[in-house]
Amino acid sequence: MTRLLLTLRYNGAAFHGWQVQPNGTTVQETLQDAIEKLTGVRSGVIGCSRTDAGVSAEMFCCSFDTEFPLRGEKLLAGLNAHLPRTVSVYEVQEMPADFHPRYAALGKRYEYRIWNGRQRHPLWEDRAWQLNRRLDADAMNAAAALYLGRHDFAGFCSAGSSVEDTVRTVTHAEVKREGDLVTFTVEADGFLYNMVRIMIGTLVDLSDGKRTPQDIAAALQNGDRQAAGRTAPAEGLILSRVFYDFQQKEA
Repeated sequence: MTRLLLTLRYNGAAFHGWQVQPNGTTVQETLQDAIEKLTGVRSGVIGCSRTDAGVSAEMFCCSFDTEFPLRGEKLLAGLNAHLPRTVSVYEVQEMPADFHPRYAALGKRYEYRIWNGRQRHPLWEDRAWQLNRRLDADAMNAAAALYLGRHDFAGFCSAGSSVEDTVRTVTHAEVKREGDLVTFTVEADGFLYNMVRIMIGTLVDLSDGKRTPQDIAAALQNGDRQAAGRTAPAEGLILSRVFYDFQQKEA
């Protein structure tokens, strides 16, 4: 039996998130179906994270155990032949038997995209939060620096999370504007439920004059969800990189 690490990308608009659920198509279930069609065995697949409905990934890592003999490009071709156009596996690696894609991850990078043109853009439908009021990207970027460092992000976590340790270390947080596209990029050693969506929602509220840098500081200090801002829509969020202590191909 060999443990394989698969690296894939997917369009989250087509799925009800990563994890198998009773109602709705998920990435995990779709991948398990493809593996079963190729190998003849329904294998359990373990993911590096749980992405919500509508959230996409440029690099998502998952593992499964198999005795199937194909490896490398032949395995990739076989899997992709059984996957829909909304999912593609682009790397496969053999890993130690005790490897776990979630617990072995050193950190993750997310990007959140906002189309900030005066008119909506059909090509960004389901791929960005479309806001036609002009955002102050410079003010948002200055405030994003408050996220840097080790903080208790309980105020940036949605209700329903079962995680007890809400302390995370953010190593990069930046807002950039390129024309009408505003992108928030954040890297950390881990993320809480809806953490990135609340972080960018808070920055948008700051641009709108509904939040201040002092509110962000209070949310970080007191864990007060009311001090932070809204939860941004899922469609703008992309898991762009998972960091491990070994080399991987970037998406």
